[in-house]
Amino acid sequence: MSGVDAVVYDAREVVVGPDEAESDGTREGSDGGSALDVRERAAVVVDDGRVVRVGDTDAVTREYPPENADRSIDAAGQAVVPGFVDPHTHAVFAGDRSDEFAAKLRGKPYQEILAEGGGILRTVRSTREASDETLLANLLGHLDAMLDHGSTTVEVKSGYGLDTDTELRLLDAVRRADERHPVDVVPTFMGAHAVPEGQDGDDYVDRVVEDQIPAVADQGVAEFCDVFCEEDVFSVEQSRRVLEAGRAAGMTPKVHAEEFTHLGGAGLAADVDAASADHLLHASAEDARALAESDVVPVLLPGTAFGLGADYADPQPFREAGAPVALATDFNPNCFSRSQGFTATLACVEMGMTPADALLGVTRNAALSLSRDDGSGTLREGAPGDLVVLDAPSHVHVPYRFDGSPVDTVLKDGVVVRD
Repeated sequence: MSGVDAVVYDAREVVVGPDEAESDGTREGSDGGSALDVRERAAVVVDDGRVVRVGDTDAVTREYPPENADRSIDAAGQAVVPGFVDPHTHAVFAGDRSDEFAAKLRGKPYQEILAEGGGILRTVRSTREASDETLLANLLGHLDAMLDHGSTTVEVKSGYGLDTDTELRLLDAVRRADERHPVDVVPTFMGAHAVPEGQDGDDYVDRVVEDQIPAVADQGVAEFCDVFCEEDVFSVEQSRRVLEAGRAAGMTPKVHAEEFTHLGGAGLAADVDAASADHLLHASAEDARALAESDVVPVLLPGTAFGLGADYADPQPFREAGAPVALATDFNPNCFSRSQGFTATLACVEMGMTPADALLGVTRNAALSLSRDDGSGTLREGAPGDLVVLDAPSHVHVPYRFDGSPVDTVLKDGVVVRD
């Protein structure tokens, strides 16, 4: 057999993805959580950027000798999992808001900070003043940290511009980062992130629909269009206008829904066939059923609740409705975590998810929330060759090790990008 991109062999376990009927792997999740297809003493082969073989080490290495591969990794005693997917971040911005963290600890609510010109609006001012190179450098630094923590695909939203010129600059920074960085960067337009200072909400929505969206469509970078559907931000009706205009311009809807109040954002996400509805701290069982019936992926963001000292979303109604629960960092100046491993920890400790649930939440289910149905977030044959070798014997160490990262080696499309 001729050489291939990479052979990772003799792993103590390889987590292929969710257990499926045809899987010959062992089952995990008898405690009521998800079931994983876990192969013991296994190997993974990647060629031309895709997984071409996964199975017993002896059988795989006879067919694909490690010495013939461009890169071979002896993973003895280690676990191998799919590269993490982070489907909700606001990672392109400038400025610092650490003082607001201290203010929240003194009891000041986030909505009050926002009303005083802080929060999103403060970051908007800093971002507008930053140069294009500063925005790009900041984003690349954040992507470096995310890669160190095992993320190989990261969604990044605009939204700290709130005017046409700056929103286009932010999306261009995302495009340039995707070209330069090994992490796949998925661009989302979010001009409807907040109402700019001194402006009327309806008038601003007019500008988003009539000015920003056409310009973003002409630029041709953004894949998704998101909106902050929340009390005192954008109503359901305003949000619908933005999302429908975005879809008409070729962008798939996503919705920030039911974060601080139950306003109807989840129902809107179901109505417009969004890729995902995110946050969902105040979603109802009816919302969960509507999302599942419309194939809208619920994305839960436990780091946000942790940073705000708020209640956590409950994943159980979504699981009972049959929806695949995804997890994301929500990395932004108000939620400064770039680790999907820490997200998994919070999901287990604070939201009652099992390690298997959490791993699926940061891999396969997260990929589905970005409309990636090519096997992304799994290590099945034909899937992208994105995988993480852990400095640990089991995938359970992803949420278990919350003092740092258990990541040893990261491969993106079969190429080692973090060693």
